[in-house]
Amino acid sequence: MKHLIIGAAVAATIATGASAQDVTLGRFFGACEDAGTDTKASVGEACIIQSIINAASAEIDGVTVTTLPTDWGNYYDQIKASYAGGTAPDIHVLHRSSLAEFAGLGALADLSDDLAAAGIDTADWAPAALSAVSSDGGIYAVPMDFHANLWHVNMDLMEKAGLVAEGKPILPTSPEELLAQAQQFKDATGQNYLAADFAQFPIGVRVVLALMWQQNANIFDGDNATIDSDAAKNAVQAITQLFGAGLADPQLNYADSQQAFLNGEAGILVNGTWVVDFYTDEATKPEVGLKSYYVADFPTLFADGATWADSHMWAIPASLKANDPAKYAAALKVLAFINDHNIDWARTGHMSVRNSVLNSEEYTNLPHRSEYAGTAAIARDTPPSARYGAIQDVLNRELQAIWLTDKDVNAALADANIEVQDLLDR
Repeated sequence: MKHLIIGAAVAATIATGASAQDVTLGRFFGACEDAGTDTKASVGEACIIQSIINAASAEIDGVTVTTLPTDWGNYYDQIKASYAGGTAPDIHVLHRSSLAEFAGLGALADLSDDLAAAGIDTADWAPAALSAVSSDGGIYAVPMDFHANLWHVNMDLMEKAGLVAEGKPILPTSPEELLAQAQQFKDATGQNYLAADFAQFPIGVRVVLALMWQQNANIFDGDNATIDSDAAKNAVQAITQLFGAGLADPQLNYADSQQAFLNGEAGILVNGTWVVDFYTDEATKPEVGLKSYYVADFPTLFADGATWADSHMWAIPASLKANDPAKYAAALKVLAFINDHNIDWARTGHMSVRNSVLNSEEYTNLPHRSEYAGTAAIARDTPPSARYGAIQDVLNRELQAIWLTDKDVNAALADANIEVQDLLDR
């Protein structure tokens, strides 16, 4: 009964309006100071999301949105600290992989009874999107996208290496083909076949996860860590064989791997959906080495197709809902505005979460969309866990120890298994 009373009160506040509200919004995605309010003209994640936020601030009567951008690498530490200090933003972005941790602590508002009054139709969300924002029977966020790892391809270099057929790149179907094609590419072009951030953010972790899922394996099963496995060793070997043969550089961080690809110094870049729009734009510039750009689904090297995926979503603190109904109602209006502009966010390259957008001609006609249409069917992630962030940190450290410091693979996976099991047991 309490939920119904709160829902009715929020609906009344939304309907009648209230005093002017300044809503703070915490996000990552990078900075874009000159984004403006044109949600159709901006390019790249940072500017597209900021243009949507700026438009919300300009168009929603009585609501001003103040953006609190933070660095991606420090984002969750800062958000947790803001909750601990009672200064959490009125709205903030989350990943699906982090929802269980925040919702489990009671930090997030249950939005279930208030979304319809705010103009958000949950029936329009794809089933996977609704599942991503749900926990213990409640809806704790508004989904914004599905994002996944792709293979970004320099078609000019692949053509030079003889790895193009009928206008599409020829991609490997096994670890053995991966090594052979990478060597063929290096011999023909003199460049590295593959680039990715193996030295900084957990892109390498996501590659290993994808290759484990392709073998029907995972890093934990229920409360049991399952990292020290043949599947994990096979996944790691598929990557390290490229390092050992000088066909990929494990020392590259995120910025350096991206720049190498844009400079025309790598045939393949493993990165996410979030850069499709940016690379498409970069490939039009005379000074950029990348000219002919293609986007491919992550290839299947083992039995089943799989690639790492996650979802961005927007949440509101439970304390705001409990203590400030007027500002809570204003925050819901902002979430509704972002939800209404899902097609604009999809221009980044991310996959939409709304059925009405997915079925629209505008979405279908977005650049490169048909090239990675199969990604939605192979998107995977680990089971929800309140310890996901810490587990990912362990894996990143131990996998980087393998390819950056030559730590024995068996020892690294065994050490990771022990640490992850300890996290799951807490």
